[in-house]
Amino acid sequence: MTTDVDPRRAARHARAATSEIPEAAGHAHAHGGPVPPAPWRTRLVLAVLVLPAIVATGLGLWQLWPSGGEVPERIPVVVEGSELVEATVVRVLEGEEAGDASWPTIEDATVGNVEIRLDDGTTAGMQAEPRFELGPGDEVVALYIGDFAETETPYVFMEYQRDVPFALLAAAYVLVVLLVARWRGLAALVGLAVAFAVFIGFTFPALLSGQDAMAVALVTSSAVMLAVLYLAHGLTARTTVALLGTLAGLALTAGIGAWATGAAHITGTSEEIATNLPTIAPAVDLQGIALCGLVLAGMGVLNDVTITQASAVWELRALAPLAPRRVLFARAMRIGRDHIASTVYTIAFAYVGAALPLLLTVWLLDQTPLMTLTSGEIAEEIVRTLVGSIGLVLAIPITTAIAAMTVPRAPAAERARRESTSMGSGPSEEDTVQERP
Repeated sequence: MTTDVDPRRAARHARAATSEIPEAAGHAHAHGGPVPPAPWRTRLVLAVLVLPAIVATGLGLWQLWPSGGEVPERIPVVVEGSELVEATVVRVLEGEEAGDASWPTIEDATVGNVEIRLDDGTTAGMQAEPRFELGPGDEVVALYIGDFAETETPYVFMEYQRDVPFALLAAAYVLVVLLVARWRGLAALVGLAVAFAVFIGFTFPALLSGQDAMAVALVTSSAVMLAVLYLAHGLTARTTVALLGTLAGLALTAGIGAWATGAAHITGTSEEIATNLPTIAPAVDLQGIALCGLVLAGMGVLNDVTITQASAVWELRALAPLAPRRVLFARAMRIGRDHIASTVYTIAFAYVGAALPLLLTVWLLDQTPLMTLTSGEIAEEIVRTLVGSIGLVLAIPITTAIAAMTVPRAPAAERARRESTSMGSGPSEEDTVQERP
């Protein structure tokens, strides 16, 4: 999930920060205005800095893109003679009427514990485990098994139908984003679609074909960030600053993650479904996939903090056009420290919510807290959280420094006019703006 921050939110933080600048805040509010466009020299330097990343991303996509023969064939969901059908639960049978509620076998598949109605109006028996708690009216997906065609229960419960609630949630999400963020929200949605196209078209096939997972992670994250940031925030110097900070944070995350996965023996086999992957795709590297997932998981939060920091510096400049760059950096870092404090526990809370059943299961085990935290099921997520947080924290001062050095100052003539005006009313901004701890 890439999370974008509206620059207006950064502006509110910026106004709070600059309001504490004595005298300068008053001058800034009186004379401040939109930050002028970055001069051509600044744009040239930014282009020189970001161009290698663009070239490296393109070369990486070309080098790592797997050929058709390298990618394992996709596994059919059902075997020949079987098919998935949609049905509606009519009633759930109980007691002797249900018979044997176990999954059907060749020897005994004569009764079912659920009666379903198919799309053509006919009814049939379906086996379903009691834990699914089906009831009349439930829309389900059933597997028709050809070998049981002559029995009373040729169907087995596979899944609930979720098309309608998913479609409603997606429509509500798109509508809310468009109503609140308008064209920028639409651009962000397009960027999200591009990101998933990269995942499906490049990342997944490359990992399954055995390509170097670290390289795949860096190329994927760079390509996604190039698309998402420029689509959502425009082709501006401020966006390029955020991109540079994001790429630096991702590089740090990848480097620290590579060390951490080896030192902590993160094998990528903590989940049962992952252990089955090598039997389907023998070329995969589970530890490498864990590292790749660690880097990709940090993209959204990194994008959040870097665009916020870049926007904060730009808004501070608009409010205090004559403030020294070191003061802009110091004030923006005060905003960054607040963001760090909130984001660190946001990441932790997100993990607790996603892995709550696992955490409850591990909590029931009679072992010390240290053994719990370092067990395979928990260790991988702790490493992912800690490494992602380190990359996030380091990206904030990097982005802020680049933004403070890059944000344009007021034109020379305008600075001279303001300085001459301030001489009659008190010290100038250059004199009164002092860096506070």
